Amino acid sequence: MIERTAGALERLRHTDGFALDMDGTTYLGGRLLPGARDFVDLCLARGLPFVFLTNNSSRSREEYGQKIRGMGLPVGADHVMTSGEAAIAYLHRERPGQRVLLFATPSFRQEVVQAGVPLADRIDEADLVLLAYDTTMDFARLVRLCDAVRAGLPLVATHPDVNCPVEGGYWPDVGAFLALVERSTGRGADLVIGKPETRMAQAVSERLGRPLARLAYIGDRLYTDVAMARRSGMLAVLVLSGETSLADLESVTEGPDLVFRDLQEVADLLAATAP
Repeated sequence: MIERTAGALERLRHTDGFALDMDGTTYLGGRLLPGARDFVDLCLARGLPFVFLTNNSSRSREEYGQKIRGMGLPVGADHVMTSGEAAIAYLHRERPGQRVLLFATPSFRQEVVQAGVPLADRIDEADLVLLAYDTTMDFARLVRLCDAVRAGLPLVATHPDVNCPVEGGYWPDVGAFLALVERSTGRGADLVIGKPETRMAQAVSERLGRPLARLAYIGDRLYTDVAMARRSGMLAVLVLSGETSLADLESVTEGPDLVFRDLQEVADLLAATAP
């Protein structure tokens, strides 16, 4: 463990809740990473609220819940938050009743409908565009997306990731679609919801019922996980089980508050701390 900010370790010991990144922090591919089960068991035993957080809005909370339960964690959809869910919260809070022209997978579209967000079928009926990670996107829909932006509709994106890591490489993600839209229309996104933006952190605070200053975020990426935690006032905890190495920290001026090998090291430290 490395404490990079004075008082960070004591703050972790008194944290009132946790948000955790998924791929690279909790699991890798189809297997749990060391300490994931122990960390979850400890939180459940102590009544500490926690949520798994992902920028990927191509799947619903229910699908992610099934995935982590299938890997052996005793939790489900109630402990998952996607950038899509944070976007839904934004729509209800700041654009209530506005009709949305949605570009999304069928599973996320169903989640939006179930949340009571009114959808528009035509550009001239819409109040704004919401672009999620639509892995079913085709050329005709790309044209329609650009037409809607060109018509002046506000463009909201669930997250900024340019690529989504998959087995064997990468798939173009929302950020890549946004780049295409901007080159075609001259306009970029008016608002981005997901990590590292603070709206995602605000959604976590609302879900867990705790102020951001009393929460810790645990992740493996500096430019999304750590950046969001620092921007929002959460305790920024980096684990080295995913993308980031110790060497990467040498060139970072404002990085994580704490660095751990993996979730196992975090769980062991908290287990040794009296509840």
